[in-house]
Amino acid sequence: MAIIITDECINCDACISECPNNAIYEPDEQWAYSDGTSLSGSVTTPGGEEVDADEKHEPISDEFYFIVADKCTECKGFFDEPQCAKVCPVDCCVPDEDNVESEAELLEKKAWMHAE
Repeated sequence: MAIIITDECINCDACISECPNNAIYEPDEQWAYSDGTSLSGSVTTPGGEEVDADEKHEPISDEFYFIVADKCTECKGFFDEPQCAKVCPVDCCVPDEDNVESEAELLEKKAWMHAE
């Protein structure tokens, strides 16, 4: 499952540089699939949806840092545990019960975003 940042976030900035998928954004920041990944132009997501990887999307939160679930792999393929949760001083990076994925799905998403 993806990780979510709760409203207890103090916007300390500790997590953002730890994310290998560039899935964490500052409050009120637009995001794109291509940010920090090898994706560009028209792509098909692992779920089969056609998207423009370069299209900017509206921020998920305008109050605290947020994680784009479609880009979060819980650091699978990079680290043994989610790095955002590891460095968060207030423990507000928690599993997102609304975005449950298997390890295989998370690794597929990682491979999709970071094709070599």
